[in-house]
Amino acid sequence: MRGNPKTLGLEDFFFDLPRELIAQEPPLTRGASRLLVLSRETGETELSVFASLDGYLPPGALMAFNDAKVTPAKLVGRNRGFTGALEILILNPPAESERAGFYELWCLGSPGKRLRIGADLVFEADGLELEAKILDINAAGHRLLRFDFRGPPPRILDSLGRAPLPPYIKRPDAREDLTRYQTVYARRPGAVAAPTAGLHFTSEHLERLREAGHEDVRVHLRVGAGTFLPLSQRNIESGTLHQEFAEVGADAAAKLNAAKAAGTQVVSVGTTTLRALEWAALSGRVEPKSGMTDIFIRPGFRFRAADALLTNFHLPGSSLMMLASAFAGLDNLKRAYETAVRERFRFFSYGDAMLIV
Repeated sequence: MRGNPKTLGLEDFFFDLPRELIAQEPPLTRGASRLLVLSRETGETELSVFASLDGYLPPGALMAFNDAKVTPAKLVGRNRGFTGALEILILNPPAESERAGFYELWCLGSPGKRLRIGADLVFEADGLELEAKILDINAAGHRLLRFDFRGPPPRILDSLGRAPLPPYIKRPDAREDLTRYQTVYARRPGAVAAPTAGLHFTSEHLERLREAGHEDVRVHLRVGAGTFLPLSQRNIESGTLHQEFAEVGADAAAKLNAAKAAGTQVVSVGTTTLRALEWAALSGRVEPKSGMTDIFIRPGFRFRAADALLTNFHLPGSSLMMLASAFAGLDNLKRAYETAVRERFRFFSYGDAMLIV
């Protein structure tokens, strides 16, 4: 189904998902995931394993990856003078800044009763201390904190911060999450959620793809916490989503345009990569571009850059479910998800993968 998005309601993007299929841990070995392959043309599916991905890719494909690196932006601390623990997630961590000093940053936090305007917070570990004061609370319940970084923020966050696992992972974060909730090709920090389709790749698998004649290109989309938000009717009516910083460089744009001109298939590794690619290609060609995007990809969208999509299985009623529906066709995707549930695939960030060709 690729009809006018105005004819669709939120209920069209929901499905029944048993809670036990939401992956709480990564697979024991990176890449040891299952793979569901979906044909956009026929709607047919095939069950496989991620190690066999190579056999389903178009010959000589150009693989596009999001090089965003997850910043350990979750902080556990306390109100100064009190003993109860609280958690903060910095929504816009200054992960590329080397300047010490004060930073005013929007955060999510809990428990809310301890996070009132004027509260003094302290986060400490291994001899490091980071102080913050709550300045404001917005209508969404986000807190504006003024942090006093007494050194480069990336160094302090790497020392004090913890992996910002998604809210549907109902366990405490572990040390191994700092590496497993991170792609092996991550380069540019600042994301607070991982581009999860890339979590399946090992360095050896990437090298094998190159040896098989597949090229690769890197783009950047700094994944924010908004990626986990459910859709609202207001999103559908306004046609916009949360904003995220994206960048497609001149070399990447040239490589992508050359591939399209030569008839080479472009495979987007992940929905965040797809969002960056299609934002840069709105004119019909991929243009070098850098800035904030609120592009909303939903059924009816005309894809100009990507020919295939590697993705994980998404939250019911989410913008990513809508994006995948736009790419695969809503009916195709819902039938594929029914198959995934029946076959006990693992869902969401640490779950299994789907290739849409």
